[in-house]
Amino acid sequence: MRALSIRSGPAFVRRLILASCLLFSWPVMAEDGATLPLSKIVLYSSGVGYFQHDGTVNNRAQLDLRLHANQINDMLKSLVVQDFGGGKVSTVTYGSRDPVTKTLSSFGINLNGNPTLGQILTQVRGEPVEVTAPNPIVGTLLGVEKKTESIGEGSQHRIVEQEYVTLLTEDGFRSLSLTNVQRIKLTNPALNAELHQALAVLAGNHDAQQKTVSITFDGTGSRRARVAYLTETPVWKTTYRLVLDEDKAPYLQGWAIVENQTPQDWRDVTVSLVSGRPISFTMDLYQPLYNPRPVVQPELYANLKPQTYGDTMDELKPMASAPPARSEMKKERLLGKMAQGFAGGRANAAAESGMAADLEMGNLEEGVTPMAMGEDKGELFEYRISQPVTLAKHTSALLPIIGQTLQGQKVSLYNQGVNAKHPLNGYRLKNTSALHLMQGPITLFDSGTYAGDARIEDLPPGQDRLISYALDLKTEVEPTFQGGTQELATVSLKKGTMLVSRRLVEDRTYLIKNRDQKAKTVLIEQPYRADWKLVEPKEPTERTRDMYRFSVAVDPGKSTTLRVKETLPIQETILLMDSGIDQILYYQQAKEVSPKVKEALQRVVQLRSKLDDTRAQRTRLDQRTAEITAEHARIRENMQRLQQNSDLYNRYVKKLDQQETELEKLRKEIESLKNAEEEHRRELQNYVMNLDVA
Repeated sequence: MRALSIRSGPAFVRRLILASCLLFSWPVMAEDGATLPLSKIVLYSSGVGYFQHDGTVNNRAQLDLRLHANQINDMLKSLVVQDFGGGKVSTVTYGSRDPVTKTLSSFGINLNGNPTLGQILTQVRGEPVEVTAPNPIVGTLLGVEKKTESIGEGSQHRIVEQEYVTLLTEDGFRSLSLTNVQRIKLTNPALNAELHQALAVLAGNHDAQQKTVSITFDGTGSRRARVAYLTETPVWKTTYRLVLDEDKAPYLQGWAIVENQTPQDWRDVTVSLVSGRPISFTMDLYQPLYNPRPVVQPELYANLKPQTYGDTMDELKPMASAPPARSEMKKERLLGKMAQGFAGGRANAAAESGMAADLEMGNLEEGVTPMAMGEDKGELFEYRISQPVTLAKHTSALLPIIGQTLQGQKVSLYNQGVNAKHPLNGYRLKNTSALHLMQGPITLFDSGTYAGDARIEDLPPGQDRLISYALDLKTEVEPTFQGGTQELATVSLKKGTMLVSRRLVEDRTYLIKNRDQKAKTVLIEQPYRADWKLVEPKEPTERTRDMYRFSVAVDPGKSTTLRVKETLPIQETILLMDSGIDQILYYQQAKEVSPKVKEALQRVVQLRSKLDDTRAQRTRLDQRTAEITAEHARIRENMQRLQQNSDLYNRYVKKLDQQETELEKLRKEIESLKNAEEEHRRELQNYVMNLDVA
């Protein structure tokens, strides 16, 4: 490599850097250059695209791909390179994403911080140089020093700082002012090369968003080669036109919206569009990762220090080593078919404000015949465009993917939460084609006029979807609601417990009035709740994840009603030993209760009555005992204030004797009642605990 000559002065340094940038902006080619044009693109609805380059390479060749920096991660994750002629791919190189400061600091001459000529020379102290000032001087660079000098006289006098370079020559030391130096030449080839590389890094950083990926094919002769990779792309979209006619089957025309946001034109490229939801993610493989390492002193200089060890919190467990997990990726090739591609002509479109006048659409089948055929591949479906596509960069295109008659039925869709008065004009569209219809907007034309816009979710072949596109002003629905009431359902007895099942009832009635001159099918939507049971009608016409749908046929100019009754089960538990007799009697007399349960409850009422009567008698005697005991205390207190043998004193003595006699009798009766009460309680408990009646 030739030596680099550095001339003093800022202008020369700028020219030198510019020349180096130009020098290193050209891709380095091997024996032969390789050109692999873009041949195939597969766009996925998950937001990624597969790009395939096919072509011919000769002998040893290098292919340079210019990619945006944001595409490098996807390229590193998915790059596939093939050499079909017995050659091999030797290397794939790309520009580092290390910060430019880190990259520059790795060279022998660090150009970080926009160094001056003096600072650059300071970094190469000890290197042989050739200086022209103005005569050539050969020597070894000792260093650069700054000196303060006085220049000018009078009002022009000023103090300046000058840089001097010091050389060791065969004649001794030489100190030269850099202002007088015309040229400095580094005679060390290796150092000179590193300076060129550092300048190339600076030049490449000017276009930091564009990166070159170089792929080297190593082989002999002419042979086919392929490069393919995935990268982020705009999600391709679909849009449809649906033509309705009373006398014909519905005709659906579908277009795919494709956008070329890549930095290159697509010229005669095979394009495929894949629907589905494949998992796709990004991972930063481009950014260099540096694992921090501990700093270890050389053993020669390290001194031992006393160590301290903390106590363990729990018992140590042996560490188990687990083999790294391996995941196998299954590669599925997407195959598609296309019966017909683009046909000549364009479909005229008309858009008038308000769409008040009739728009004669004519026949959408004329001018465009995009009969796309495809095939399910697991969870994916592919549309393949038969003719090559040419699309300039940063432009978009509409590609026809379907145009054929399907099946369907007009309906009116009523949902009180959407519009409380009128249903919506709707259509049940059945996909009788072989294509998987992607979600997207639908523009509807009915009898040659614009009828409204709708949206459709993904529709696989053989399935149908409801769409709505306008307010049906000729049909009116009046809903009424009755709710909050409860109904007794069943009563059962089991082991001392009465299990009562009730139903919370909600009753809705829909009055439907058809003011049109033709019969209509109205679909009434009502929220589906998993914990509620549909009682009337017994089954809905259909059910979605969130809605019941009930189909109602309404004759022209007539009205009809639909009743929807739902119940919510409520369970209640009543303990027969503790509940009141009135509560038991209520259920014993209810018409919903079975005869066996009524008979058992009647027996429970009898046993409870005996127990309650005995308990009530004992309670009365307990109350009388308490009254006598309180009277005893009053009499004794009065007797303490009277003289003995007085008439009142003797009278108190007689009364106390009578009360004691009564107390003895009461205690005997209370004890007898306690025994009877316990007997009745055991009889009741044994009976109710053995019950199992429904």
